[in-house]
Amino acid sequence: MMDKPIWEPSKERVERANLSRFMRFVREQHPHADLHDYRALYDFSIRYPEKFWTQVWDFCGIKATGEHDPVLVDADKMPGARWFPAVQLNFAQNLLRFRDDRTALLFRGESGISYEINYAELHEQVGALAAALKERGIGIGDRVAGFMPNLPATVIAMLATTSLGAVWSSCSPDFGIEGVVDRFSQIRPKLLFCADGYAYGGKQFDSLEKMRGVLARIDSLECVVVVPYLQPSPSLDGLRDTLLLPDFVAAHAGVAPDFVLTPFDHPLYVMYSSGTTGVPKCIVHGAGGTLLQHLKELVLHTDLRREDRIFCETACDGMMWHWMVSSLAVGATVVLYDGNPMYPDANALWYLADELDISIFGTSAKWISASEKAGAKPAETHKLGSLRTILSTGSPFAPESFDYVYRDVKQRVLLSSISGGTDILSCFALGCPILPVWRGELQCRGLGVAVQILDNDGTSLREATGELACVAPFPSMPIGFWDDADGSKYRMAYFEHHPGVWCQGDYARLTEHDGVIIHGRSDATLNPGGVCIGTAEIYQQVEQLPEVLESICVGQDWQDDVRVVLFVHLREGIALDDALCDRIRKQIRDNTTPRHVPAKILQVADIPRTTSGKIAELAVRDAIHGRPVKNADALANPQALAYFQRID
Repeated sequence: MMDKPIWEPSKERVERANLSRFMRFVREQHPHADLHDYRALYDFSIRYPEKFWTQVWDFCGIKATGEHDPVLVDADKMPGARWFPAVQLNFAQNLLRFRDDRTALLFRGESGISYEINYAELHEQVGALAAALKERGIGIGDRVAGFMPNLPATVIAMLATTSLGAVWSSCSPDFGIEGVVDRFSQIRPKLLFCADGYAYGGKQFDSLEKMRGVLARIDSLECVVVVPYLQPSPSLDGLRDTLLLPDFVAAHAGVAPDFVLTPFDHPLYVMYSSGTTGVPKCIVHGAGGTLLQHLKELVLHTDLRREDRIFCETACDGMMWHWMVSSLAVGATVVLYDGNPMYPDANALWYLADELDISIFGTSAKWISASEKAGAKPAETHKLGSLRTILSTGSPFAPESFDYVYRDVKQRVLLSSISGGTDILSCFALGCPILPVWRGELQCRGLGVAVQILDNDGTSLREATGELACVAPFPSMPIGFWDDADGSKYRMAYFEHHPGVWCQGDYARLTEHDGVIIHGRSDATLNPGGVCIGTAEIYQQVEQLPEVLESICVGQDWQDDVRVVLFVHLREGIALDDALCDRIRKQIRDNTTPRHVPAKILQVADIPRTTSGKIAELAVRDAIHGRPVKNADALANPQALAYFQRID
């Protein structure tokens, strides 16, 4: 354990931080509150949630009608608590509060396509598209789907949809037909947006052929709007009820958005679970809770300001896309990128950060690791003058990756590893601009979210590993699952283990610094000899070896117990031999425990992952046991499953 942090904020940075201003703001309203540091503010936010969330609302300037009181109804019900029941608002209106010439959306594609849209233009384009949607019969509660790359048109379609009180839901364009149908057929959208294709790794991929298959199987669709992206005039042959976007909006230029007010908990987004163990769950998120939680995280935890340019490496179905787009409510510039983040080489996104003066740079832990493996040293090759915060998500961030960032990327940068998920469309643990960074730790638990680490009996733990849980309601909890009238599926997903307590499915530890360490998914936890082991602990060791690009570890039922099986994807030209196996085992044994050492190590040519980039441990576990993977079409590379089979 290090005896000092790897990074500390300067006094100037602390003083200027939005969070410091917020603490002064709260003290003015509650002069008797002892808010001398972050931990005191966190305790206040948990002890007095009604006061805290009202202060966030006022500080962030949320636009709404109705009274704040009551703030929270049925606070003792989880699930079942309701926030701000007397309030009405419109999500899109809050994201479109600015109408000036400052850049709102800045787009770059790997193929060289680039353009930008300012806030005035964004407001106009949303108004025209919303009018066209309204003319097509889209209104409150209707579902509109997106099968789109990360384009400005995707953001505009979402804003136009939600301005009408309709519900937005999206799938990544690299999904197969089955993956799209498994998701959208459940929510029965009336209209769908689809780009003609997308670019990835130097290649262009057609989306319209897939759309022909989708249209044949989703009979609720009354119209498809095709967005020209790779071609100026793509062919619509064989596509029923389909129009090009320019033709769809042509008659509505100059129409201002007419924002429809809805209750705080009105459905805004339908998100989907990974779907690698069955039909994806349709998670419904509310407009008010999403807006309030996102602004808390962006303004207070991320220290986002109007002058910032924020970027997240994400697809449009990912939680981080929805989170990033909410930055429009702050008036910041949102940077959108379509393409392979490692194309043409590992410096692609570092060049993007330099070229566009990105100040808040979000990516995945896997991308940071891959950047290091590829030998990228942006501190030597790039200026990164505007970069002040790096966000990492998607999987646990290895301590060695902290070293890489501060050694080879930039010393004076806040590295915020964050953890939450699609389930809550936000974070349980994340960054803080006024706290130090400790190697291997997420800086803090999120304000207003009562996070605890529990053992199997529900006892709260500190400096011991257990289940990451939330013991009190928070605004961005889902309002439910689609087509789950009695709430049984929702309760089973999160509240079955400890009734009345949200269990996230992460294996974690609360540290002496009040930070958080994530050890991996608890539903993929290994249990050899009855001892719980987080897979992330193994990955952190194995992937330090230069020969190993990435790895995946699962438990195999074996002789009335569980044995640990490790699969490694090695650098090109390297074969797994006894010497390398011995080095892998020694690395794990020396830095963890003998229980972590895999019983079997095998080489594979690829590792299956979801479209959001997460390795698919549960799918691999099914494959090695000879069980069918129920929704392989939800994987970005389902062909990789061929490397996994029953192991003797």
